[in-house]
Amino acid sequence: MLFDLLFLFAAGFFGGIINSIAGGGSFITFPALIFAGIPPVSANATNTFASCAGYISGTYAFRRDLIAYKAELPRMVIISLLGGIIGAWLLLNTPETLFREAIPWLLLFATLLFIFGGQLNRSLKQLASKHRHASAIGGVLLLLVLLGVSIYGGFFNAGLGIITLSYLALAGHTNINAMNGMKLLISSAVSLIAIAIFISDGLIAWYEGTIVLVGTLAGGYVAAHLSRQLPQTYVRNFVIVASVLTTLYFFYDTY
Repeated sequence: MLFDLLFLFAAGFFGGIINSIAGGGSFITFPALIFAGIPPVSANATNTFASCAGYISGTYAFRRDLIAYKAELPRMVIISLLGGIIGAWLLLNTPETLFREAIPWLLLFATLLFIFGGQLNRSLKQLASKHRHASAIGGVLLLLVLLGVSIYGGFFNAGLGIITLSYLALAGHTNINAMNGMKLLISSAVSLIAIAIFISDGLIAWYEGTIVLVGTLAGGYVAAHLSRQLPQTYVRNFVIVASVLTTLYFFYDTY
């Protein structure tokens, strides 16, 4: 019991540091919950719960950067809530064995997003700048993309921030502070509604999730001081190595 407590707290602590500096903390916290003996679907729901506090506090930190975009934020939130509901419903209706088999592929997708997300975002920004005056059809397609992103987030939390930034780049946003604020707002809305559904189904492992949550908050606090001293490149490279090894392990363990 003590080992599990220390193990999960440490996972949350390092996950919180990684989330604050480079993103990708779920590559640490989600496998840790599974290794602690929580079934995969429940571990995924619990990881969403443990990550949500960071999304909410981050959104508050960027509140001033979001003021200029207040007209479009309600639409973003509504679509994010809808997508979160659909994604959570899909998770609840996915058999445990099927979800276990899907984990390696979901981690592979999130890993590739983390590695190549920067290049993808730059390409999408160039595309958006060339088509700044897109038709109404383009606007509808962007809303559908956001819905798809939110469904993914409700179903599987890892990689949500990266894929959300890709959507924002495609939508033509260039202010990185505002983009981070919107990313966290979307993630908060998706996670909160998904958590409500997970709670109603009794899917969250409260003891383990709370330990990871406390560790994440502690790690985020420490990261505020480390971020000026620790090169982001080193942290990013560590996340890439950890995510690749984790993905390979789950492929080996599953197949």
